[in-house]
This record gives sequence, structure tokens and C-alpha cells, in this order.
Amino acid sequence: MAGGTLYLVSTPIGNLGDVTFRGIEVLKAVPLIAAEDTRIARRLLARYEVTTRLTSYHARSGPAREAALLEHLRGGGDLALVTDAGTPSVSDPGMELAAAWGAEGGRVEPIPGASAVLAAVAASGIAGPRWAFEGFLPRSGRERQERIARVAADERGAIIYEAPGRTRATLADLARACGPERPAAVCRELTKVHEQIVRGTLAELTAALDAGTIPARGEVAIVVGWWPGAGAGAAAATPAGIVAAQEAVAVALGQVEALVAGGLGRAEAARRVAAATGLPRRRLYRVERSR
Repeated sequence: MAGGTLYLVSTPIGNLGDVTFRGIEVLKAVPLIAAEDTRIARRLLARYEVTTRLTSYHARSGPAREAALLEHLRGGGDLALVTDAGTPSVSDPGMELAAAWGAEGGRVEPIPGASAVLAAVAASGIAGPRWAFEGFLPRSGRERQERIARVAADERGAIIYEAPGRTRATLADLARACGPERPAAVCRELTKVHEQIVRGTLAELTAALDAGTIPARGEVAIVVGWWPGAGAGAAAATPAGIVAAQEAVAVALGQVEALVAGGLGRAEAARRVAAATGLPRRRLYRVERSR
């Protein structure tokens, strides 16, 4: 169909230098930019001398704003959509607009760039070959419990976004469901001045929040580590199944520690206990914390 192109332009998640050349070219070329927060967008545009007209488009924008943007596109005008950080429609506004314009046969073109999800996966080193992006968990209730239980029963890694003040509670909930020894990482303030990546078990990371080693502020991505064998059966997702699995792992970890105390290397100790118990060796090898 005739009409403009909707560009979904990824913006930096912290460091303003992380925008792509192509992203800036598009922002300069289009006649209109729709931004989640025009004040935040102006900082980026000023840095790269972009003078394109701005309008707001965010999660609380009414139907009239979306209708106006669609009308702009129908009239042949290109439109760039940006959010405060990262890629529009990934835990950010944009999905509805992209779906509506795509349903009309309009062209929707992604302009890739910085991604907190991919940065956390790459830097943590524990997500494994397959992983799931969970975004923000429900704040409370049955839906939250069910989502966390599914993470616990899935051997794939999981990436979870969390608000600064809720990180400790989420780590504690994950530790109860997934087992305190499951490896994880807290990736805080990615690409910013105070970036911090701390790896450890879920229990260790919860303790680090309590001790202040991990400050309770800043944007956070939690990576729940790849855990072979976690999805061995549906019973693993039940409270009884989770407790039984935790007890079996605890006994095996005790055997590993006894071998290490006797002078055996940790890797070899984990291998021997894994062979004897059937538990994955990776599950029996503690991940040390680092920053």
C-alpha cells in the first residue's frame, strides 16, 4: 500500500555513544519522531544535532494519539518511534502502533541497536544456548507465582527486568522456587557509569542485596542461569517437586564439598558426584561471584 514507513529505532540503554549511525540517519531524515518521553529524547537528539520535530507517544497515550500517528503514516509521511531506552515494543510502548500499521499493510522497519536483554545475556555468561525473556514479572498474586514456577521448571536461562526497589524480593522468590544454588546474575545500570554485574547463586545474590554489596538502586536485569535437568518433569513445577529437587541437590553438593575438603579439585569432584547421582555436573559446580 502507499504510505509512510514506521521506523522502530533502538536508542541507547545508558551510554549515549551506543546509538547506531543508521539510527541517527533515520532520525534526521524522517519528518516526525514519536518519543516515549520527549525530554529524554531531546538529550539524544541534541547530542547528535538532530532537529526533527518531536511528539509524545507513551503507554498512557490515548487512542487519539495513535490515530493521529496512523493518519500521518497513511498520508505518506515516515515516522520514527523511540522509547526512553532500547527497542520500541520490547517491554516498552510501540507494539500496538506497529501491529496496527502492519495490519493495514504498512511498512514497519526495525533499526536495531542497544539491548539490555542481549547485554545481560552476553555479560552474565550463564544464560546458556537457549533462553527466555520474561520482561517484568507480575508484582504479586497467583500470576506471579505461576510465572516464577515456570521459570523454575525450565532448564533454559531466563532474563527478567526488575524495578530498583523490588530486586531483592524477586531474587528471594526465585531462590525459593528455583533452588538457592541455581546460578544467576544481577546486571545493574548496564552501559552507565555505575554499571555492575554480579554473578553467584540466587541465595548469594539475595544476601548481597541485604549486605549492600549490590546497591538497591538503578535499572536491573536478572539472569537466571541455564540449569540442565530443571524441566525433567511437570512435577518440578509444583512446590513438592521443587522441595524434593532442592533436597537432592543439597545432598549432592555436600558430597562435592566433602571431596573438595579431601583435596580433590572442585571440577573433578562435581564430575564424580554427577556420575553417581545423575545430576548435571554444571549444577554441582558453584558459580563464584565476580564484579
